[in-house]
Order: sequence, then C-alpha cells, then structure tokens
Amino acid sequence: MTLTEKVLARASGKAHVQAGDNVWVNVDILMTHDVCGPGTIGVFKREFGKAAKVWDPKKLVIIPDHYIFTADSMSNRNVDILRDFANEQELPYFYDVIDDSAGHWKFDANQGQLKKQYGKNYTGVCHTTLPWKGHTRPGEVLFGTDSHTCMAGAFNQFATGIGNTDAGFILGTGKLLVKVPETMRFFLEGELPPGLMAKDVILHVIGEIGFDGATYRAMQWEGPGVHSMAMDDRMTIANMAIEAGAKNGIFPFDEKTDSYVRERVTENGTKSTYEPAEIDADQKFSYDKVFDLSKLEPTVACHPDPGQRKTAKELSNVTLDRAYIGSCTGGKTSDFLAFAQVVRGKSVKIDTFGVPATTKVVQELKDTQWDGKSVWSILENAGVRMTENASCAACLGGPVDTFGRMNTPMKCISATNRNFPGRMGHKESQVFLASPYTVAASALTGKITDPREYVG
Repeated sequence: MTLTEKVLARASGKAHVQAGDNVWVNVDILMTHDVCGPGTIGVFKREFGKAAKVWDPKKLVIIPDHYIFTADSMSNRNVDILRDFANEQELPYFYDVIDDSAGHWKFDANQGQLKKQYGKNYTGVCHTTLPWKGHTRPGEVLFGTDSHTCMAGAFNQFATGIGNTDAGFILGTGKLLVKVPETMRFFLEGELPPGLMAKDVILHVIGEIGFDGATYRAMQWEGPGVHSMAMDDRMTIANMAIEAGAKNGIFPFDEKTDSYVRERVTENGTKSTYEPAEIDADQKFSYDKVFDLSKLEPTVACHPDPGQRKTAKELSNVTLDRAYIGSCTGGKTSDFLAFAQVVRGKSVKIDTFGVPATTKVVQELKDTQWDGKSVWSILENAGVRMTENASCAACLGGPVDTFGRMNTPMKCISATNRNFPGRMGHKESQVFLASPYTVAASALTGKITDPREYVG
C-alpha cells in the first residue's frame, strides 16, 4: 500500500485498502477556525441537537486566525461564537484571541495594525499552530475546515480539508466516509542550489502537472531530496498539494519527523503515542516521476493560477507595486530568516508587508540576533512593515481594513500559496507566487528578480 492507503486502512480498521475504496475512518483530530467554525457548529446543533456534546473534546482544535484583526463587527462576532461553544463543550484546545473566557473580542482600530492585540493563548494561523502545539502526529488522520489542512501531511499523516457539513458530522460521530485516493509519487534527488527553497520545488511541480493535475489524488513525496529537507520545507510543499487539486500530500516518517513531533507533544502535554506509516517496497502509483533538485531555478507562479510557471529570470521585466511575506506557507520563522538574509542592510523599493504565521514566529524573530540586532529590527530597518498580529491577514483578502490587503488594482509578489483573481483583495490585482528569497530580492528592485543575484 501507499502511505495514504496505509493510514486510511488503519483508521478504518481494515488490513488493506486500495484506491477507489469507500471507507469509514476514525478521526484523530478535527480543526476548525473563525471562518467555518460558526457554520460547522450550526450544522452540529441542527443535526445532533442543541444540547449535544462533541464526540471527544480532546480531539477538537479551534483556532481563530482568518478575519481577526479587523473592525468588521461580524468577523469579531465569529470569534465570540467559537468562545461560547468552547465554554459550553469544555474544550481544552481553543486558542482564543482574548484571555477573558467570558469576554467579547473587538479589534481596536485606533491602536492600529502593527502592535500586538491579543492575549496569551492566541497562536495565529491554524496550519502552523497545529504542529507547534503538538496536534500533528505520524500515522494519524486530521481533517480541517480549510483547504490548506493538507500541510499536516508533512508529518506522515492523512490530512485534508473538508466542508462545514462533514465537519459537523465529525463533531457528532468522530467518523467520516472517505474515498481512498490514487497516489502520485514525486521522487526527489539531489540538493537545492543556493538561492532556492522548498517553495521553488512545489511551484515547479505544480507547473509540471497543472493546477488540476493531482485532482483527488494523494501527492506522495519520497527520495534522498526529501530526507535532506527540514520539517518547515516539507510543510511548505505539503501545504500546496491543494494548489494542484490534490486530496492530500504526504511525506515519509524519519528521524527529523520524530524529533520535531516528540519535542512538541512533550512541550504541550498532548497525546504522545503514534504509529508512523512506513513505505512499502511494492506500491501502485497513478503517476511516478523523478525530479533533480539541483537542476531547478527560482520559480514564480503567474496570475491567474498556481500552475502558470515561469522562472524569475523570464519575468525580469515585470514591475511590481507590492511585496508580501506571510501565511501558513510563507510566514514561518525560516521563511523570514531567508527573507532577512536578502534585505539585510538594504532598503526595499516597494511597499512590503510582513505577517508572521504565529505569535511564536514573532517572538523568535525578536529573539534572534544577527551582529547585535534582532532579525525583527533588521526587517523593519529595511522598510518592511512588520505586524505583531500573527494571522492569515491579506493572504485571502478579507475585510477592506485587513493588513496588507490590496484594495486597488496592483501587482504583488507574495510568499503565500494562492493567486486566483481576488485572492489577496481587489479582483483586478495580479499576484505572483514565489519563495521568500525571490520575494525579498524583488522587493529590493521593484520588479521580479532572480534571488541568486543576492544569495550565493
């Protein structure tokens, strides 16, 4: 069996499953957030009763992160709905924006977007919070009411996005009917040259197969190139499986996976036992191709979809209005360190926004010192507008007062994951997806720039 088939077989209590089988799987973790959480709760109460209890409070994780730092009253109200439900169900894993469990969330527009507006339990983006807080474990099944839930596949688990109706059903039963997907294998060899990152890998692959090339399939990553990657890099790649239409992305288990997960489940007191899915020698794939990392170049996905692949060099005549680094894909500490490596001691030429994925990233950027200066100050000194309010921010547009949102037609190069029309705001804007290295180099020049001019 493939890795995905192994995980789904175990979760359904079967010795063997294959692509096309429909199986009832037991859910290890369900995640929801402020956009879909209220709808999911509504479905649950409608179908199971207003006084119904969730199937397992310890397996439900609720993370407000999308439409948070906005004066929009309905968005603020969504967080209150989540809090009411967490109190009612006595949920241990609700990462609230405020400290008062009986309070109401309201964003203070007068304080502005840059300075911290959250309490001690707030974490930031759901997909980066899950591994940080010890909710991603090898061999498990994780569903989330968000398409980029597939990022958790970096941890050798079956993770995928679902809708409110399915999530409401899981709340009441802890199960879901799943069709086992076919598996595509991407075998990585070689090493990435200087100036390239995991983002270049996934953009290259999506450009190869098309933004619908993996529709309802599992993207399985193998090879020595995979094992040389840090967990952050694997998360970047798994995150964008959905950008190729995939049901999920999944990585093999190794010592790096084990070390990362054990540290975080110990730190947070979450469930510490897990059974990884190991690779079988004999697997059946619907697609199988080898990619040599050493031959890749800095890659950009052009408007209007992630499959529009070009090299940064090919786009050197494209002038830009904005640069953006953030999101579950591009807002991790390692992403900001790469960005800072390029802009250090220089000044950006265009409006550049930085949104850390989690509050932990904020702290790490402030604590990390380079020659006596924090990375946070290095970024600010370069002209990057850094916000302490970790969130999804402008990645998906949101209300008009969202930090970094494009409210007029413009061209933006971004370390985020999606560039369909209107994705980051104005429907006539153009978003170019690239690695933090490429975004940083382009911010310095005001046009799409090959980062190897700055990193070598």
